[in-house]
Amino acid sequence: MPKILVVLTGSDHWTLTDGTEHPTGFWAEELLSPLQVFSDAGIEVDLASPQGRTPVVDEGSLAPDTIGEEESARQRQALDALAGRLESTLVLADVDLSSYDAVFVPGGHGPMEDLAVSDDLGRILVTMLDAGKVVSSVCHGPAGLLPAKRADGSWLFAGRRLTAFTDAEEQQAGLADQAPWLLESRLREAGATFSSGEAWAPFVVVDDNLVTGQNPASSAEAAQKVVELLKA
Repeated sequence: MPKILVVLTGSDHWTLTDGTEHPTGFWAEELLSPLQVFSDAGIEVDLASPQGRTPVVDEGSLAPDTIGEEESARQRQALDALAGRLESTLVLADVDLSSYDAVFVPGGHGPMEDLAVSDDLGRILVTMLDAGKVVSSVCHGPAGLLPAKRADGSWLFAGRRLTAFTDAEEQQAGLADQAPWLLESRLREAGATFSSGEAWAPFVVVDDNLVTGQNPASSAEAAQKVVELLKA
């Protein structure tokens, strides 16, 4: 049976250009929806984070005025059920990759703070992708693709087709003007072949064993594509 390593941010903030710390973490839907898809497919999942820190949820992802009272309550209940696993995440640097068939990186602004500069995650992605295993991520999670460099300094995903949270969506979300950098722009500059769909609508790109989703609404579909690859 396939096994997936889900890598979560360990950061509870994103440092903006003026030095203030914007409270954040992981985006609830981007963890919960894929976990449900993987569970329904009978796939085992382990959670990991830098230094094995307990990941925190971005409270904005649970806002009732955004997702509705009922959905907010449902997601909070699901997170409560995950509390024990979140408190005992694997330490990223210590993960034995031979046990896993895929890695999945949810977003939230947290990855912009820590996963985007995580040498441990970079090493994991190089090892997994080169072994023909599935690398997948959604929304701001592809910030974690940035540190994946080969020994010669070349970027692992140069020329690969992918997507992520767009600059336009960041503008609409209200943080672009304070952002030290924008994810779409950085991925393009690094050499990715970036594509995107309508803002806030589901959009997923599959490039061989690389699966990326544009935004929170893409979470379930991205996870489903991962399952399809693992069971092919």
